Amino acid sequence: MQRVRSFGLGSGVAFVLTLALAMTSGRAKADDLQIVGTGDGIDLLRALSSDFMQQNKSTRVEVPASIGSGGGIATVGAGKAVLGRVARKLTATEVASGLVYVPFARLPSAFFVHPGTGVMALTSDQLADIYAGRVTKWSQLGGADLPIKVVRREDSDSTLTVLREMMPGWKNLQITEKSKTATTTQDAIETVGEVAGAIGFGPYSVTLEPSVSILKINGHHPLESGYPSSVELALIYKDATVTPAARAFLKYASGADARTVMVRLGSVPVQ
Repeated sequence: MQRVRSFGLGSGVAFVLTLALAMTSGRAKADDLQIVGTGDGIDLLRALSSDFMQQNKSTRVEVPASIGSGGGIATVGAGKAVLGRVARKLTATEVASGLVYVPFARLPSAFFVHPGTGVMALTSDQLADIYAGRVTKWSQLGGADLPIKVVRREDSDSTLTVLREMMPGWKNLQITEKSKTATTTQDAIETVGEVAGAIGFGPYSVTLEPSVSILKINGHHPLESGYPSSVELALIYKDATVTPAARAFLKYASGADARTVMVRLGSVPVQ
């Protein structure tokens, strides 16, 4: 399980920025565009970029692997990328530095399990019991005779932050020490899909299935009204460095074609 590591070994912003600079250091054409940052909604951003390029043949858009919201903010702030993607609000300091925040979609914060668990729905109380370590076997919840393998995210992760704000019972929840910390959304999805008995969470996308099973929470699927939690995705830029290609993508992301792509992938456009 190389993609997952124990809680508490989070990489610093300095490392993330170094990685981001390495990714963006190559020579690029004026119409090339990299959108760097969070792994939340990466499938959505890649689908939007593909649709945008179909309409703008001269522009090549790349959505590289996650460096986190903080990495995207640091990279755009340093002028090493003109457009970033984030899954949290900017701080007052970040806004004062010249960063502009443009929300474009909301993604439900879905919980998903390995298909072999035999469980398709949980209550918010049951979720809290699992992540607190009070329930340790799926058979206790009517599922398979498998130990529960809890996959969590770092404390600073945007989805976990939103869960603590919105999911009943999560505000002060102490997550069990018998858990593994996925460093990115992609790590969480792939680990849950590969490890029998695993449960994790991240922004919802229709592309999650069939590798993992999406749980209903309190009787609601993530796309249904009444589902208790979601993440806001936004693009960020600086007026001092934004390019015509970036402005064209920002305009596209707020238009009807982008909304069609968002709805198809299970996200909610921000009006």
